[in-house]
Amino acid sequence: MKKKLLIGVLATATLLMAACGNSEANTKEESKSGSKSLVVSTFGLSEDIVKKDIIAPFEKVNDAKVTLEVGNSADRYTKLLNNPNAGIDVIELAQANATQGDKEDLFEKITEKEVPNIKELTAGAKEVYESGAGIPIAVNSVGIVYNKEKVGKEITSWDDLWSSDLKGKISVPDISTTAGPLMLYIASDHAGVDITTDKGKAAFNAMKELKPNVVKTYSKSSDLANMFQSGEIEVAVVADFAVDIIQGASKDATYVVPESGTYANFNTINVPKSSKNKELAYTFVNDRISEASQKAKAVSLNEGPTNSKVTLDEKQAENKTYGKVADRAKTVDFSFINDNLSKWVDQWNRTMNQ
Repeated sequence: MKKKLLIGVLATATLLMAACGNSEANTKEESKSGSKSLVVSTFGLSEDIVKKDIIAPFEKVNDAKVTLEVGNSADRYTKLLNNPNAGIDVIELAQANATQGDKEDLFEKITEKEVPNIKELTAGAKEVYESGAGIPIAVNSVGIVYNKEKVGKEITSWDDLWSSDLKGKISVPDISTTAGPLMLYIASDHAGVDITTDKGKAAFNAMKELKPNVVKTYSKSSDLANMFQSGEIEVAVVADFAVDIIQGASKDATYVVPESGTYANFNTINVPKSSKNKELAYTFVNDRISEASQKAKAVSLNEGPTNSKVTLDEKQAENKTYGKVADRAKTVDFSFINDNLSKWVDQWNRTMNQ
């Protein structure tokens, strides 16, 4: 794997989303009444599945009551940053926000002593863990989705996106999305430059070359699905967690991850230093990355697992960062991204949105 915040750019960084939930965080108590309690801050999507597959089994085994605070990663991170004593025992965040939190010294430094299942993390997940961003609980990566019949040929590489016969047929993720910065990494690779060496200069030159092919950028997976369904676009760069949505709207959509590789984004879990229930929090974290829990969410929530012992069959592995796809998914340095994001957003808007 290749390793590729200031508070002053926090407002920009909060635009990054990773499977985000509702824009406002809400605290919701589970009906279980155990002798121990835990407050878990997590994403708001598919809450019913999270309760069934993650929360309920944990409560039963540990005789505990879990209170969920749900919302998007950026809002929940900002709440904790502004009020570390908010009563959060465990927090699940997008990698970008977790990286910020590590810089702000908000989290406990968790080791295998507290969470033995760390030893079972995949190589990529261990790399992120060792960077200080927290313990990865899910992984996604970017690929290309396209209508093969309309395009009239197979798309097999990232460089194919720059082909002149795709003029006015492509959509790419906006810089404000989880996959936005990863698109810049792809553009820099097309230019033959390591993005960390020039802070994105070559990437933006490549994006200028790509612009004639781009109909529009997108911020929501649902918007992308609508564009495919209406025939407005024929090709898009997309995070794998959104592929099912697109294929549900356009049955002719084909998803491919180029053999040259892809870039990964991880959602991670941390225990705030201010947690009042650290022992139970560590138990929750350990359970969250266990083989059984990771397998359950891989199947029910289409999340790429971070536990190396998880095995998925061909159907279960479809459209996930798993197996051969995970092997060629490169991690990125979100400290580097966060430090440059404010400038990148401004340059992106001038390059792609004018």
